[in-house]
Amino acid sequence: MTSVRIDDDAVLWSASTADRAGRPLLVLLHGYNSNEGDLFGLTPYLPLAPAVASLRAPTFTGYGHAWFPLSDDGVELSIDGADLATTAVIDWLDRVAPDAASVGLLGFSQGGAMALELLRRAPERFAFAVSLAGFALPGRREGDERMSQLQPPVFWGRGTTDEVIPAASVARTQAWLPEHAALDERIYEGLGHSVSELELADAAAFLAARYTAPPVE
Repeated sequence: MTSVRIDDDAVLWSASTADRAGRPLLVLLHGYNSNEGDLFGLTPYLPLAPAVASLRAPTFTGYGHAWFPLSDDGVELSIDGADLATTAVIDWLDRVAPDAASVGLLGFSQGGAMALELLRRAPERFAFAVSLAGFALPGRREGDERMSQLQPPVFWGRGTTDEVIPAASVARTQAWLPEHAALDERIYEGLGHSVSELELADAAAFLAARYTAPPVE
């Protein structure tokens, strides 16, 4: 697979360059077949402390954009694609926000999987992750052991009637996350593959706690 790149011009920002100087950064990662405008609509409900950047996934699907191929096309293709997309996001951070006070991640579905992949690649670089209807991809990563030592905070929310994420992916994530993160797992009765008002409120509270917590010495 060839390398991919985040389109700097497609990024939606909640603040101007001057207004985001010295502030923490919250990176939004949309789901499969979607775009950067999807999660950006959540910004009015999120804490004001961070500057928010909503990225467009690098691969055009014909309708929207994707971070990596679906597992139906082959698990190895998914993992390889996620690896390339992870590199692309980190390269984007190096270009655009190398001096951010901290970097947090919030993703939905495939974007939630990407939030975990970024933590697995560079656990020291990211303060936390919010994975809404997301999942952990199979296999081992170079940063997994270090992530298990650091135990970064992770919010994982999902619905009981989500028919998009396979049960095997949910079970794998349930087994994997507690060993690698300080996990806040929330399950929402009757919720499908979407984000409810209650889940959004819980995620916002999780974020608010991250931005009011004292810095780690």
